[in-house]
Amino acid sequence: MITEALLYTATLPLTGKPYRKFIRYSVNLWSRAGRCAAAWAEHEEMSRNAISTAAAGLRQKRTAVVLGSGLLRDVPIEELARDFDTVVLVDLIHLASVRLWLSAKPYRNVRLIERDLSGYDDLAAGRKPEPLGFLRSVPYLDFVVSANLLSQIGRGVKRRYEAEAGHMPADTVERLIAAHLTGLSDLPCRSCLVTDIAYAVIDRNGRTHEEADLLHGVSPPPANAVWTWPVAPLGEESKDYKIEHKVIAVW
Repeated sequence: MITEALLYTATLPLTGKPYRKFIRYSVNLWSRAGRCAAAWAEHEEMSRNAISTAAAGLRQKRTAVVLGSGLLRDVPIEELARDFDTVVLVDLIHLASVRLWLSAKPYRNVRLIERDLSGYDDLAAGRKPEPLGFLRSVPYLDFVVSANLLSQIGRGVKRRYEAEAGHMPADTVERLIAAHLTGLSDLPCRSCLVTDIAYAVIDRNGRTHEEADLLHGVSPPPANAVWTWPVAPLGEESKDYKIEHKVIAVW
């Protein structure tokens, strides 16, 4: 808990005021990623491999944008920084630990941007949500990655929608998930989508007790790769069950 508190404190002054309320979620993710490093290793490697495969063969490698860069554990940042002229990392929070790690590397072409990628505020204002519309202003854009972000948008939007009941359309979650997918498909460059699409709660005998669609009925594009991510292995949340997510990669 002391380490988490220090990380929170170090990240706070580095983060814009509108996004500081999300620091705790990022710190909690950082903490779980450390505890579950062995269990998550294959998922992280599969994610990195999918992104590398998607970028392979590009005729030009000028600017790459990573949406939901997070802890960078599932992003081949060394490869992207080596191969592209500019790499832009976009997320709500860039933890102090990530910033420090990047500063210790010889990367001078990596940029960090804080941004809400959900599109919620546009929808709330009565505008058509285009959460990825800002990418149209990125010069020399050749590659965009959505890195284990889409289901997190769904969770965050659902939480906010429920807190503001009656003020938003009933299909808010579905519309914003679909807007993200549409934004990726409309890009004039190559893209890679890595996202978890479903989860299951499984007991130690292998029986499934609960399942849910993390994309709320919105159909993702056909997958090039599929794997299982043990988000909460036995003992993480309970000694009696584990939580596994189904992950797809599309490029």
